[in-house]
Amino acid sequence: MTLKEAYSYAVTFLERNGVNESDFKALCIVCSILNIKNSEYESHINDFVPNKKLADMLWKLKDGQPLQYVLGKWDFYESEFYVGQGVLIPRPETEELVEKAIDYIKTLSKCIVYDLCAGSGCIGLSIAKKCKNAFVYLIEKSDEALPYLNKNANGIENAKIIQGDICKIDNFSDLENADVIISNPPYIKSDDIAVLQSEVLKEPLMALDGGKDGLDFYRIINDNWNNKLNKYGKLFLEIGNEQGKDILPILSNFDNVTVLKDIYGNDRMVVADKK
Repeated sequence: MTLKEAYSYAVTFLERNGVNESDFKALCIVCSILNIKNSEYESHINDFVPNKKLADMLWKLKDGQPLQYVLGKWDFYESEFYVGQGVLIPRPETEELVEKAIDYIKTLSKCIVYDLCAGSGCIGLSIAKKCKNAFVYLIEKSDEALPYLNKNANGIENAKIIQGDICKIDNFSDLENADVIISNPPYIKSDDIAVLQSEVLKEPLMALDGGKDGLDFYRIINDNWNNKLNKYGKLFLEIGNEQGKDILPILSNFDNVTVLKDIYGNDRMVVADKK
């Protein structure tokens, strides 16, 4: 069938099966099959779309798989990142954290950056691509996330992947100290996981569960990683939109802890200085 026919069929299929945002998801999958941008749809409406590939993607959406996993990649900041089952999906609010960090890193000379809980690498690799004065260490524990992280980092010379658990700081004793630490750690309360949207529940629990109050990993960063920052080092964190007040007493080993809001007016980022 043509691209136009495939799009029409996909919208109808998704609507009948109760999949939300059916128009947008249909457009994304039919364009991805032809490896074109959504904005190029109109100029390719008569191109041929393989029926089997379309059917496979539609059934995955019907089964509740996130659109990003079905597509196998997703846009973040200025790049496209490979994603799939076992890795957290990059989200637009995290781009604001990256932008803040890049603006700061560009004021420095050569610097070392840690991306803790790196996942797909969307944070650290975006920084590495934009800031040639930075060398970025991307630290990730998950065996499932590592293939995506490695694939996304391919060819980026100022980035290095380290598989490790940030809870075990002694394992990083030989790692050179950083000028910047950035992280989007798990921050959802354990008891809130069950009521998340069904698509979010397809994402790895390891990347979502922040413990009883959602703040476990911020305690780990405060207690273990402050000493891995150089003098005048800076910390950048993403937080949940209800964690702004709670984060302040936790980051006791840092100075000038500032909570910043995202474009929607929600608490979303924390910037702090080495004490």
